[in-house]
Amino acid sequence: MKTLRIPFIEGLDSMSWEAREKAMALHAAKASADTVNWPAEWPYCPIMDFHAARGETMLFIMYHVRGLDLRAEALEDNGPVWEDSCCEFFVSDPSDGTYYNFEMNCIGTLLASKRKSRSEFVRFTDEQLAMISRYSSLARGRYDISDSLFSWETGIGIPFRLIGFDPDNLPASARANFYKCADRSAHPHFVSWNPIDVPSPDFHRPEFFGELTF
Repeated sequence: MKTLRIPFIEGLDSMSWEAREKAMALHAAKASADTVNWPAEWPYCPIMDFHAARGETMLFIMYHVRGLDLRAEALEDNGPVWEDSCCEFFVSDPSDGTYYNFEMNCIGTLLASKRKSRSEFVRFTDEQLAMISRYSSLARGRYDISDSLFSWETGIGIPFRLIGFDPDNLPASARANFYKCADRSAHPHFVSWNPIDVPSPDFHRPEFFGELTF
């Protein structure tokens, strides 16, 4: 099981995304989603590095992607963003054994929910989604371009209280995983930070989450 220590950065919550990206480049934890879990059927592995850090009340993740294809068809929140060029973060709730999934495509369209499993879940409301900070280096709009190399960044800031954490009394650790996918791109892929040992693509497997420490 992989472990990542999430550092505290003073003032991170109130920074602009430009300033936040610089601060995280200097001080955040850094890792990659580079595990090809199903190489026989889905061998393609784009580059997806991520930086993670925390402010006083929020957890921030910056994704840095370079790879083939650029797809963004989901323009409305809680739509099928996993079919697009998409980065994802799943984290377990320390209080009740559920987990949360935050899936964001390359233009910042977000799907978020609280889950017991792949099939048992409650979507975040518009009010909850509005509490989440987002960034994309791409302009809003539809993209569907294949067989060219693209580089892009997205960022997400999640209030700790939305995922069952008390920001004034964080747990020592939490289980989580990071993913890169694009189900309907010309080069579909399903890569992760912590490996997933199941026969076919399935990110909804908390038993294979890694560990974040605070």
